[in-house]
Amino acid sequence: MKRRNMLKTFVAAGALTALGACAQQEPPSTVVDIAADNPQFSTLVTAIQAAGLEDTLRSEGPFTVFAPTNAAFDALPDGTLEALLEPENRDELVSILTYHVVPGDITSDQLIGERMDVATVNGETVLIDGTGGKGRPAVTVNGAEVTDADILASNGVIHVIDEVLLP
Repeated sequence: MKRRNMLKTFVAAGALTALGACAQQEPPSTVVDIAADNPQFSTLVTAIQAAGLEDTLRSEGPFTVFAPTNAAFDALPDGTLEALLEPENRDELVSILTYHVVPGDITSDQLIGERMDVATVNGETVLIDGTGGKGRPAVTVNGAEVTDADILASNGVIHVIDEVLLP
């Protein structure tokens, strides 16, 4: 009898612990939260903030973001980034950043083996080529290589790219 009561106590304690752990979990991270938590995207986050797109990219979505790394921004011609971050160039910065965003969740399994033109949030299209291999990148976006795919967020997915896409 004591063993049965002890077993019930352990089961109940385990259930309460599991419920408590669920209640303490933080809400899932948005695409902006994930980018902000990753040092390789600090320039992208600065640009998102300068363009006034932070709240939009924290919204429900879903979004697919082709996220250029700091190295990709560093590869732009000298002075380009600094100029884009100036308040008078905000519209151009918004256009460039929204060219990196596609409505919906597009994961790598939907891209492999496919070539498609996809409409971006800024209204233009990008060419996604998932037919690579044998010495070529598996997936490219307008020629930029997807170096890390399927970083899942609560409001979409991030694919890391090695170049800044220019409309």
